[in-house]
Amino acid sequence: MIRALLFGCLLLLGACASQAPLPERTPTLALPLQLHIERQLAGQRQDWLLVIQREGAGIRWSMLDPLGIPLARQRLVDGHWQADGLLPPNAEARELFAALLFALTPETELPGNYPTARQEARQRTLGQRWQVRYKQPLDFELGLHEGPHYRIMPLTESTP
Repeated sequence: MIRALLFGCLLLLGACASQAPLPERTPTLALPLQLHIERQLAGQRQDWLLVIQREGAGIRWSMLDPLGIPLARQRLVDGHWQADGLLPPNAEARELFAALLFALTPETELPGNYPTARQEARQRTLGQRWQVRYKQPLDFELGLHEGPHYRIMPLTESTP
């Protein structure tokens, strides 16, 4: 019984430790945004649509496949993620959303929201966890430590 309780506590601590960092304050974002996400991992590519919009006191993140089928929906309210809808938890999507929030944070707000972040020219990093390389403000590559790499672009009519 005690072993089971200790094991449960260790799992809970591990889950807390692996949660993606969030900003101290919600950054100023020009919302709504519609982004094309190109995910690359092990030579395979997937395309997704991400819609980010303000909703009340929070921000809603909705990720869809090219056919419009919802893959993940989360709301960021008061610095905490909340499930939005009946979709099962999606840890990769939550990490991606947090990394995108980091990437989309205006440079002037970066030091106050992510004190350990580094910004150099067209690149920004948060330790070993996230690396962002910008071509334009909404056109960038995002690398996650030991994870997939993403190409983020504004959604255009020619985007799949």
